[in-house]
Parts: sequence; structure tokens; C-alpha cells
Amino acid sequence: MKKAILIIVLLLIAIGGFFGFKFYKKNFGNNIKKDGYVLIPHGADFKQILDSAARYIDNSAAFESVAIEKNLQKTFKPGRYHFKKGMGNSNLVNMIKAGNQSENSFRIGDFGDVYQMLGKVTRKTEIDSLKFVDEFNKIAVKKGYTSAEDLKKYFFIDTYNFYWTVTPSEFFKKFDDQYQEFWNTDRKAKEAQSGLSRDQIYALASIVFKESGGKPDEMKTIAGLYLNRYKKDMKLQSDPTVIYAMNKQNNFKESIKRVLYKHLSTPSPFNTYAQKGIPPGPICITDKNSVDAVLNSEKNSFIFMCADPSRPGFHKFTDNAEEHAANAKVYQEWLNSRNIK
Repeated sequence: MKKAILIIVLLLIAIGGFFGFKFYKKNFGNNIKKDGYVLIPHGADFKQILDSAARYIDNSAAFESVAIEKNLQKTFKPGRYHFKKGMGNSNLVNMIKAGNQSENSFRIGDFGDVYQMLGKVTRKTEIDSLKFVDEFNKIAVKKGYTSAEDLKKYFFIDTYNFYWTVTPSEFFKKFDDQYQEFWNTDRKAKEAQSGLSRDQIYALASIVFKESGGKPDEMKTIAGLYLNRYKKDMKLQSDPTVIYAMNKQNNFKESIKRVLYKHLSTPSPFNTYAQKGIPPGPICITDKNSVDAVLNSEKNSFIFMCADPSRPGFHKFTDNAEEHAANAKVYQEWLNSRNIK
């Protein structure tokens, strides 16, 4: 009798273990055959979720069964979800139901205009670029500007994280908050002391960024030089402004590597060879260091600068026209020797 009872108990344990293992495997065992991201847009249906997940999961039927049991067909949140090896069906379904999506990284670089930036950024968002631009133009109008291009000063070069489902207003709010935080009491005081408008500060900062190649080493020196030219009522004569003027004319579809004399007369309010004063706005999205360089510019007597071929990325500064001409000749010969046109 005892032997029979023992056999029954062992049998029940075996059966329980078998079904327990099946339950565990179905719900919690790894069901990922390769890592990847599943995109679930707003308005998606259950079939879309299953189809999107199919390329990453090993057992589609098991995933669908657990999803139905957990009512995923009625309760899910749109987003970009990371399916990683080791995840079971229960984890996957719970992740989608809770909306625990993974962020995307966006690199905001020295784009010539806001539309360029949005074209790149929206490749990693649910909303297409045209709708994003349209919403940005509306945001600009609400702030009293003409178009999204007038929002350029709100952005800084850096890497940012956003969700795939980010809306234009959510996207801009991050930068608007950063802008307000950046312009603290100390910087506002320096702004007032500079005698420049904020738009002029950003325009100069963008020139400083381009001339320095984004390296902080010479930023304050370059800022001081251009402020000297501005205060002397001289043309700023910055090559990057000529490049920007030309790029803007062809909608940034072409770029030039070398500014030639024929380019200097390009008609544009941004061309500082053709126009006196500070451009009406920044020629690129800039970084915080460049703005701070303008606010904390070096006090110097320089009015000329020329790229130094012996130190790539750096410049020779002077307040002497003849010395500058000699520096420029050396640089031109260096360009010619490398057939840079």
C-alpha cells in the first residue's frame, strides 16, 4: 500500500513538474531568437504587433497565446520596444502593456538650419518629417517668430535621448527648458554688459564655433577678434558666413571646401564680406562653449586671423595687415599644394 501511494505521489510530482515546466517555458523561458526593436505605432492593431514581433521571437504561437491571455489585443501602448535575448513571453507582453519603451539617441550637430536638423531627427521618430516641420512652424509662431528656422538658438550641439513616440511639442520642450536654464542670472548680466542682443550673441557664437572647428582652445580669442572688428565698424569678413550664404541659396544640397574671391560677393544678409555688422541670426546650431566665449570674450587687439597650416585646426592672430597678408599667402600656398578647391 505504501509503495502504491509513493508511486502515485511521484507520478503526481512528475505530472506537475511537466506542466510546470511547460508553463514556465511558455511564460518565462527565452523566446528571443535575435535582439531587435519592435515599433508599435499609434493606431496599431493586434495583428501588427504580432507581425512586428515575429522576426525576433522563436515561437510565435506561444507569444500570441500569452498575449491573448494577458489581454494585449485590447491594452497596449505605442512605442519602440527592445526585444532582448533571455526575455520570455510574459516579460515581453508586460513591457508593451506598461509602455516601457527604449529611448533613441539623437545627435544634434552644427546643422545649417533647423529644417536640416528635423530631417535627420525625424528618421528616429514615429511622426514623419513634414508633420514635424509643420508643428515646429506653429510652435515658432506661438513664440512670436516667423518660422521654425527662428528657433535655431534654442538648440545646442549635444547628444539627447527621446522616445520614438515623441511629439514635436515634447521634443521642443526639452530644448526650451534647457534654453531657459542656460540663460541664468549670471549670463543675463553678461548679456546686458555686452551691448549685444541675444540674437547677435548667437550669431557671433555660431561664427566662433565654425571658425574654431568646435574646439574651445581659441574660442574666446576669436570672439574677441570679431568683437574688435564689430566695434571698429569693420566688416567681419568671416569665411563660414560666405559658405552659409551659398549653402542657404541651394538649400544645403551642395557644399564648398574653399572660399574663393568669386564667392565673396554672394548676395545675402549673412555674408559678412558683402555686409557690415553681425548677421541677422546664427549660421548654424552652436554649442554652449561658443555662446560663453562671446559672453566672456578675450580682451585683445587682434583684427586678423588666418588658418595655420603648421598647426591644423588653429590660427595665427594679428593686428597688423601686412603680417596677416603674409600669413594668408602661406595658407593659400598650402591649399594649392594639396589641390584643395
